[in-house]
Amino acid sequence: MTDHGTGTHGAVRTDAPAADGPLVELRGAGKSYGNIRALHGVDLTVRANRVTCVLGDNGAGKSTLIKIISGLHQHTEGEFLVDGRPVRFGSPRDALAKGIATVYQDLATVPLMPVWRNFFLGSELTRGPWPVRRLDIAGMKATADRELRDMGIVLDDLEQPIGTLSGGQRQCVAIARAVHFGARVLILDEPTAALGVKQSGVVLKYIAAARERGLGVIFITHNPHHAFMVGDHFSVLRLGTLELSADRGEVSLDELTNHMAGGAELAALKHELAQVSGVDVAGLPEAGDLTAPVATSPEGNT
Repeated sequence: MTDHGTGTHGAVRTDAPAADGPLVELRGAGKSYGNIRALHGVDLTVRANRVTCVLGDNGAGKSTLIKIISGLHQHTEGEFLVDGRPVRFGSPRDALAKGIATVYQDLATVPLMPVWRNFFLGSELTRGPWPVRRLDIAGMKATADRELRDMGIVLDDLEQPIGTLSGGQRQCVAIARAVHFGARVLILDEPTAALGVKQSGVVLKYIAAARERGLGVIFITHNPHHAFMVGDHFSVLRLGTLELSADRGEVSLDELTNHMAGGAELAALKHELAQVSGVDVAGLPEAGDLTAPVATSPEGNT
């Protein structure tokens, strides 16, 4: 008899939400560290077959948001719901049990290990009776190859160290791994931050593929151009609060870029900057140009 380990792939959930219900929802969520309020009043809705982009500059609150949803930290205000039920995760393992997987920038891979070993790292398949169980190497290789191909990733040699792959390929392996182990909500932490144009395009392709597989994707990024290529909904954080929440049809790339870049502050400073020689302010927004909807959407983000 073959023991296929403890992975959640193929598990039947008895608490699955309705087809059109949100997978994850934050209502007025916030997080304080002592006297420091890192996040306040954030509404976010994540649905299947949609990419929800969360944008913001350094210090905007993106990392705190990730930590709440992934179970690393608990929210201190508001509500956090999964499948319509309030939750308070005690650890990332609790989030994984609910189908919420996070792919961080470091990818949690071992560079010198083969691709197939990294695919099953921490969840290895075994076979044989106890106490002489052994790794099911053939099964892991076959499964890794199948799952990667299902995501459109074809590797010539699964024995090659994962460190020899490009940054984009490593990101894609991490995405396929999360999908295989039962992720319904996939959080991607700045997956294109350290990549070139071509490799960023590869990652964006597989983000779209994950959406087509039925996942709800949370794409954390500071690049509005990357977000606009694949996003269905956009939430912009600024200084720990939600500055913008809009569906794709409600905001243009220019408006998204202005909000992301702090366009309101740039508009206020435009007059002062115009007095400085050598500064071109022609492309900066006017105070009345930022007309994108703020914290409104058909999904109920208010």
